[in-house]
Amino acid sequence: MKIKIYTTGGTIDKIYFDQKSEFQVGEPQIAEVLREANITFEFEVESIMRKDSLEMTDADRQLIAEKIRNDLADRIILTHGTDTMVETARALVGIQGKTIVLTGSMQPARLRISDAIFNIGYAVAAAQMMGPGIYVAMNGQVFDPLHARKNVACHRFEVI
Repeated sequence: MKIKIYTTGGTIDKIYFDQKSEFQVGEPQIAEVLREANITFEFEVESIMRKDSLEMTDADRQLIAEKIRNDLADRIILTHGTDTMVETARALVGIQGKTIVLTGSMQPARLRISDAIFNIGYAVAAAQMMGPGIYVAMNGQVFDPLHARKNVACHRFEVI
């Protein structure tokens, strides 16, 4: 089984810049996380953009949908910032014949303590086990994006 992975930025890919004393979106981290986990399935990573999800536009979401719709892969993971992940997932509803799983993290993957590694692993499992559809894999759960939201105060996703 081969999984196509698209990256869009978000906290999962943020790195700290000492000179600026701030975090900025950097290179996609998922390939390194998967290599360190010694995975045995085939995957391909393609970066669509490097944005904080709060900066994403409808045009960005159209680009993401077009890339996924036109890709020959039927198992796709999309890493994304958590603030507007559900909004992007909803923009993908209607893409047929593909299992599309969005995931991200509340802390950068490069931090010693981060939910990124778990969320990536969970998204990989969901991409392999779920039927065609659009899903959000966060906090140990798979969510239907039409009935989910990020609870900012509790730092988690939940059913609405």
